[in-house]
Amino acid sequence: MMQSNMAPSGMAVTPHHLASETALSVLRHGGDAIEAMVAAAATIAVVYPHMNGIGGDGFWLIVPPEGEPIAIDASGAAGSLATLDFYAGELAIPHRGPKSALTVPGTLSGWEEALKISVQWGGGRLPLSRLLADAIRYAADGIPVTQSQAGATHGKYDELVNVPGFAETFLSRGEIPRAGSRFTQPKLAETLTRLTVEGLESFYRGPLAALMAEELRELGMPITYQDLAAQRAKRRIPLRLNHQQGDIYNMTPPTQGLVSLAILGITDNLAMADADEAQTVHRIVEATKKAFALRDRYITDPRHITTSVQSLLEPDPLAALAEQIDDNQAAAWGAGKGPGDTVWMGVIDNSGLAVSFIQSIYHEFGSGVVLPKSGVLWQNRGAAFSLDPGHLLALAPGKQPFHTLNPAAARLADGRTMVYGSMGGDGQPQTQAAIFTRHVVQGMPLQEAVSAPRWLLGRTWGQASDSLKLEGRFSPQTFETLRALGHDVEALPDFSEAVGHAGAIVRHTNGMLEGAYDPRSNGSAAGF
Repeated sequence: MMQSNMAPSGMAVTPHHLASETALSVLRHGGDAIEAMVAAAATIAVVYPHMNGIGGDGFWLIVPPEGEPIAIDASGAAGSLATLDFYAGELAIPHRGPKSALTVPGTLSGWEEALKISVQWGGGRLPLSRLLADAIRYAADGIPVTQSQAGATHGKYDELVNVPGFAETFLSRGEIPRAGSRFTQPKLAETLTRLTVEGLESFYRGPLAALMAEELRELGMPITYQDLAAQRAKRRIPLRLNHQQGDIYNMTPPTQGLVSLAILGITDNLAMADADEAQTVHRIVEATKKAFALRDRYITDPRHITTSVQSLLEPDPLAALAEQIDDNQAAAWGAGKGPGDTVWMGVIDNSGLAVSFIQSIYHEFGSGVVLPKSGVLWQNRGAAFSLDPGHLLALAPGKQPFHTLNPAAARLADGRTMVYGSMGGDGQPQTQAAIFTRHVVQGMPLQEAVSAPRWLLGRTWGQASDSLKLEGRFSPQTFETLRALGHDVEALPDFSEAVGHAGAIVRHTNGMLEGAYDPRSNGSAAGF
């Protein structure tokens, strides 16, 4: 079994080793964890383009050495032209093409807001040109195509090949690129370089925004310059769960951070410390069903929520849900929200400043639309809206869509700080529960907790089944026990991307940093 990495002065965990090294370089040169994360976010937008990009959304959870954590909602709203009339004749919002690209990308507004916090807290030592330098070089000079990108291009070729800009950007002379071949994005390199000169603000309220607005209009996307100009990242007070093991934090609506905390709050009422493998999976899966029901009842654009979401995480309602779980029988359930492609990254610096961050374009390659001049791949997060005007997630111009994204962090009762998370849509809260339970509650070593076989209740890409999917490395006895409990169990490959790319960093009480990355990804835990 792989060992976690330890370091005294800084640690970064990302699902692509080049992004980890970018973050580490910034830390070595005096940047703080926030600056390192902005740099890593820029690099991974280039080197893992099927999973995230500057045309997507982002969410931050920042935990200072002392004082209250801060969350940043850097997600964009539906464009002013994205009306129900715009989709007249459609049964649902398309998942690909210009009509799926209906929300403003928020992630760069989050970078900007996070850097403001860095300055407020005594950081902000490095210029933007330094933070984006690696990303610009990788976009201009090229990077080796990962097996993950090659596989995604192959799997989604038929639905994306005719989407504007996709073939020109992601195919090599019309062919699917081989893993290891050189992949360049010269237009994106120009845009990133332009941002270092004009500032991140230019993406929303400057010359770059004007250029993109023209591209959006020509492609028939329902977003205007005014929509871009209206985008602002929002600072939030994160949701908090008071757990036996300490305080756990997660993201507010429109994300499903509630789900991740509710699962751990429900299972905190169950005897998880002594649970065997099958009991651990069963109890977390049953808690997941309860938490998904809360999500589907309440979570939407925060302006449309009438209940205090934090109140749903009080001890009494969570204990009541725990009492409904049958240790001997799986409950029936409906359907999940499905998968989502994303990157989770964590950084903790020498001062103890900790950052948990997620950046996403929703589906693999998002909408598939690449703007012809700026080279920006646009997300399709707006496909999460409903065209039913009476639905909780009904489409409306200026409304934020539902997000599965939710970065996690914890201040443990023993004095340690932990940041952790995963990509993977419905799988994110399930993987978070697996890692936290295994490492913090059951005492499993950190890297082992990330590498150990995982599960997914719900659908994976291209599948309609909402079964319980287990990686093949689970013991035959665990498969047998879960089936006997009534779970509809299917087997996944031994190391499956379907269960997400996870990671975690722990800051120990002596200041030492421990990082664990996911062997299912191209990532690393890099420290110094």
